[in-house]
Amino acid sequence: MSKPIHKVVDDLPDSNMTVRLLQALDWVVPGQWKNVVGFENTIKAVTGESDQKFIQQAGERAIALYNDKSQGYQRALWLYQTVDVVQGVAGFTAFLAKVGESISFLSFLDKLTPKADKTQAIDLGLKVVSEIACFCQINGLPGDSVGDFVESLADYKHEALMRMAALVCVDGLIPLGPDFIDKGLSLLDKAGVSELEKNSRFNQIKGYIPGKNTAEQLNFMQRGLTSVKDWSRSFVASRSLSVEKIVGSLRGRIQGVESHLDYLGAFLDMGVNYFEHTGTQSIARSLIARAAAEI
Repeated sequence: MSKPIHKVVDDLPDSNMTVRLLQALDWVVPGQWKNVVGFENTIKAVTGESDQKFIQQAGERAIALYNDKSQGYQRALWLYQTVDVVQGVAGFTAFLAKVGESISFLSFLDKLTPKADKTQAIDLGLKVVSEIACFCQINGLPGDSVGDFVESLADYKHEALMRMAALVCVDGLIPLGPDFIDKGLSLLDKAGVSELEKNSRFNQIKGYIPGKNTAEQLNFMQRGLTSVKDWSRSFVASRSLSVEKIVGSLRGRIQGVESHLDYLGAFLDMGVNYFEHTGTQSIARSLIARAAAEI
């Protein structure tokens, strides 16, 4: 990795489009997520300790665990970063730097086109299999341990639960509608091997997707989506989630959202990296909790 883990955590933003999106979705999993940034702040939040000597020891042990390549932390962070890489119109980063937090959604319409449903389905599938892969890497499990992952969903909390909530809302309900898992499975089937092989995100992370070839990896993606079907249905029903409620929570933070839903998925895909942000926080939490237990 190019950056040491403490630097990656230190560099997490206090406030940007991603943070504002997650804050707007806080009502979905109330009380589960706080935007804790900074390595020392994270150690204090995870352990509840304020003793500087303990914090130093926990930090050094967490860094050592991360640097140990026999562990899966570096690979998991790379996956979270890579599957969530910002894609979109040229100059988007420069534009954000220029306008800061005053984002006008309408100003992007001449630079955006709605993402094809098949592309949305592939993105959803890739996010799910990446979460499975990261879970396996962090816990030292084989990469195809889907059953263990599904069982673990019942225990998801903090950043991990916020990430799955955002996945359901941003990559599921908004672009694909209330039956997003079934629709995603159908669209993946229609997309087939040829369209999957054209997808840049797939080509970047395919080395972590079980399967000897693209056909087997596509099958694993469909298996991954199927595995979270019951959980996602229960999640949506228990929180009475709907596109209208989600868009309503975003209104005021992103101008023009309610009038241009076809473009919203593309805009969010360009403008936010919630997988990387919460994934980094999850990895830091796991490292620090393990380090504290080993001291």
